[in-house]
Amino acid sequence: MDKATAVELKKCLGIILSLSTNVLYYYPPSKRTQYFMNQASNRHSVNVSGVIIGGNAPIVVQSMTNTDTADIAATVAQVQLLYESGSELVRLTVNNDAAASAIPHIVEQLDARNCQVPLIGDFHFNGHKLLSQHPACAGALAKYRINPGNVGRGKKRDQQFSEMIEIACRHDKPVRIGVNWGSLDQQLLANLLTRNANLADPLSLAAINRQAVIESALDSAAFAEEIGLPADHIVISCKMSRVPDLVEVYQTLAQKCRYALHLGLTEAGMGDPGIIASSAALAILLNQGIGDTIRVSLTPEPGATREREVKVAQQVLQSLEIRSFSPSVTACPGCGRTTSEYFQVLAQQIQQELDASMPTWKHDYPGVEAMKVAVMGCVVNGPGESKHANIGISLPGTGEQPVAPVYEDGLKTVTLKGDDIAREFIGLVKNYVKTHYASS
Repeated sequence: MDKATAVELKKCLGIILSLSTNVLYYYPPSKRTQYFMNQASNRHSVNVSGVIIGGNAPIVVQSMTNTDTADIAATVAQVQLLYESGSELVRLTVNNDAAASAIPHIVEQLDARNCQVPLIGDFHFNGHKLLSQHPACAGALAKYRINPGNVGRGKKRDQQFSEMIEIACRHDKPVRIGVNWGSLDQQLLANLLTRNANLADPLSLAAINRQAVIESALDSAAFAEEIGLPADHIVISCKMSRVPDLVEVYQTLAQKCRYALHLGLTEAGMGDPGIIASSAALAILLNQGIGDTIRVSLTPEPGATREREVKVAQQVLQSLEIRSFSPSVTACPGCGRTTSEYFQVLAQQIQQELDASMPTWKHDYPGVEAMKVAVMGCVVNGPGESKHANIGISLPGTGEQPVAPVYEDGLKTVTLKGDDIAREFIGLVKNYVKTHYASS
């Protein structure tokens, strides 16, 4: 994520209260861990090939490929990219025979690369046929996603839904019942609209849509249990494209059920608008202890790689101090006191160095992902912010004495001078990692 996007994301998380006066209750970090544990303990724990969703497990980051699943080489490459970027679950489209046939080969090639990420099959319309006609696919996938809005109409709906759930039971696979407001069960929606029309004070269409996605998810989950799928094999989601709708839907779901919840704003969009909308929705719900796994559904820019959505999801969790994935760099935005770009360049260099080092550090130095580094541009907030970080540097602003004190764990350890401050400070950061985080 570039610096400008990260700044916008942090602004978004900081002003989230403006979305609704009664939606967000802020829990400071000191109280948040226990609050989350109390909320999470009410959720069923779902095991997806060793990755736990719900219960007291950490919130899981997941993503989805956009390759043609039948293109085995391209799909394997993208899954590995997403996995190496931090995606703990990866979903694949399974929309035809070629895609279903490719799944076992994709899993085999990923295993050969030691890419141990559980794969989720995304089924619409014909999933009952594909799972029954391709048992190797059904066995190779770690989890199925079923959209109850498009598994069939009338009597066929229940029959085809039942077929998929029965296959999941035979293979002992968990299922996400994933409702999307853009593909609602039309019969359910029609029934709700008819009932609503007879009310003395009818609800708005938006309210009916929210009610419909909730009923679809909960009714389908209850039906799956009747068929034989255990509650601890069920994850549910109700995707909406408007932030207030998503928040209200999931607040209701959290009160009505104990199923593990998958969060995500559908069709969030491209670039900064998509990042900010997803971050706003997820931050509100996560801060209330709602949500067990998340995906940021960004539209990638033409030619762009797919992993940005993973980094945004991680940054949301890290900004809320729910999970840590990589050392964070605090840097001031700059003002008239910092007419030089020196501190900005140094902050960028530090972030790049941390990102490049993390693949090795996360194995050699457990806990380093929570480290905080401060790179400040002048004397106003520089010393204070640097003292609050694990290690920080306060660079001189315009007209200030050309020295840069360095602080470690709140104490000034050295003052850097001259033209080689950047290289020297990077060396100090690396030394801090080696001396403060136990080697495995």
